[in-house]
Amino acid sequence: MSILDDISAFLQKGRANETKAAVEKALEEGVGAKDILEGGLMAGMNIIGGKFKRNEVYVPEVLIAARAMNAGLLPLKPHLVSSGVKSRGSVVIGTVKGDLHDIGKNLVKMMMEGKGFEVHDLGVDVSSEKFVNAAREFNADIVCCSALLTTTMTEMKSVVEALKASGLRDKLAIMVGGAPVTDSFCKSIGADLYSPDAASAADAAVAVIESVAKSA
Repeated sequence: MSILDDISAFLQKGRANETKAAVEKALEEGVGAKDILEGGLMAGMNIIGGKFKRNEVYVPEVLIAARAMNAGLLPLKPHLVSSGVKSRGSVVIGTVKGDLHDIGKNLVKMMMEGKGFEVHDLGVDVSSEKFVNAAREFNADIVCCSALLTTTMTEMKSVVEALKASGLRDKLAIMVGGAPVTDSFCKSIGADLYSPDAASAADAAVAVIESVAKSA
């Protein structure tokens, strides 16, 4: 097995210390930062994402794999910056106003980071104004809104309307998700994307960025 295979394997098992050590070893051996990111860390998260979609692993396994990825990124980030590796895109994510649930949001964040996105997490109980301000500040390509309660999912429409009023609506995609959210609800409020799970959300985000790149 190559060192990149080792990194991927350690990450999938959630072994944070070994993942970090393998990344450091790869750097010492002269492996490029981009290769380590894509062939090791992101490859491992992609496998975890696929297993999560197929119900072969569950939330705890995803969380420990993401923790291992973050450990591997610590020694890698300075090399990524110096070698000019760019993120896939900018994502702003948060749980809408009135809702304090964050497990689903956190999973989406981790899966998107695993796909190479720069994710700005606004936390929970996020107002539409905060979503707009963050979208502008971070030049967001995608805004992701999460809700777990039927009483708070209507706040997603407020976010869509606020982004329209700000003049940012046509410059980004809006993704919604959470237990009570459906594709028909997504369409009814004027959002762009609905995903039933975190892995699908990350795949949808990649598809959006790639379609924009092709049409540019």
